[in-house]
Amino acid sequence: MFLIRHWFVTLSTGFFLHAGLQGGAIAQQPAFPAKTVRFIAPFSAGGSTDILARLVAQHMNKQWGQSVIVDNRPGAGGNIGAEVVAKSPPDGHVLLLSASSVAINPSLYKKMPFDTVRDLAPVGLVGTTPNILVVHPSLPVQTVRELISLAQKERGALTYATGGSGTGSHLIAELFQYETKIKFTHIPYKGSGPGTIALLSGEVALAFNNLLAAMPHVRNGKMRAIAVTSASRDTSLPKVPTVSESGIPGFEADSWYGVFTTGGTPTEVVRMLNQVLVKIVDSAEVRNRLNALGVVPKTPTAAEFQRFMATEMEKWATVVKISNATVE
Repeated sequence: MFLIRHWFVTLSTGFFLHAGLQGGAIAQQPAFPAKTVRFIAPFSAGGSTDILARLVAQHMNKQWGQSVIVDNRPGAGGNIGAEVVAKSPPDGHVLLLSASSVAINPSLYKKMPFDTVRDLAPVGLVGTTPNILVVHPSLPVQTVRELISLAQKERGALTYATGGSGTGSHLIAELFQYETKIKFTHIPYKGSGPGTIALLSGEVALAFNNLLAAMPHVRNGKMRAIAVTSASRDTSLPKVPTVSESGIPGFEADSWYGVFTTGGTPTEVVRMLNQVLVKIVDSAEVRNRLNALGVVPKTPTAAEFQRFMATEMEKWATVVKISNATVE
C-alpha cells in the first residue's frame, strides 16, 4: 500500500495544514479562522488594552481576510472579559488582550470565576511598558535615595495615589515599600485618571504611574520623574534612572500586554495564533506604532510566554500576600 504524508505551512494564513494521500484520497484540515474572530478587551474603550486590541485585530483582519471584532467587556479588574474567553469553545476564535492584571487577579480576588492556568491559553506578548515613579514638584526630592530618606523621617506621612486597591500601581508601590522598608499612605481612587489629577493638584505626594500616561505631565514639568521600574532605562527618558540602579538591585515591575485564547485550544491553533501575532508585532508599521505609545515590542513563543506568565503569577502572589491586598 502506498502512503505519503506531507506537512506544509500556508504562509498567507500562518495555519498548519495536513494533507494525507492514501489510495488517491486527500484529507485536509479546515482553514483557520473559519468564522468571525472575537477579540475581547477587558477594559473600557480608549484605554491601553483597547488601543492595542484594535491595533492587533486590524492587522489580523489583513492577514486572514476574515472579520476580527473587538468586544469591550470591562469590569472586575479584567475578570469579566477574561471569563468570556475562559468559557468559550476551545477553537481559537475568541481571543483576549489583557494587561498584566491577568497574572495578579488569581491572588488578589478571593473568588475567581475561572481557573486562570487551566482556562486561559497564553498565545504571546505584544509588548511591555515601564511604570514610572513620579512625585509632585513641590516634594523636595530628586532621587530614590532622597525619597527613601524623607519617608524614613516622616513615616507614613507621604501619600501615594493609585487607580484602586489591588491595581498594578498599588502593588508596585507595595513592592517598593517592602524592598526599601519604608511606609507610605495609600490613597486609592476610582481609576487612574482621578489618581493622576490628585497628584497634579498636590493632593498626594507621589505615584507609580504608567509611563505612557505620565509622560506628558513629566515633559511639561507638572510631575517630576524619579525612576522607571523597568530593568533598563527607557529611551524616551534616557536621563531617568531605573529603580534598580537607584539603590534597589533587581527591582523590576513592568506592565505588559499579552494575548490569550481559551484553555484546551489545540496546540497547533495556539502555535498558529502565535506566529501570526509575532508577524504582526514584528512589522515595521506596528513596531513604530507601539514605540510611539511607549510600548516595547516583544515576540516570545507561546511556550516562552506561558513560562513568563507562571513567573509573573508567582511574583505578584508574593506581593499580594505581603500587602494584604484583597478584592471581594
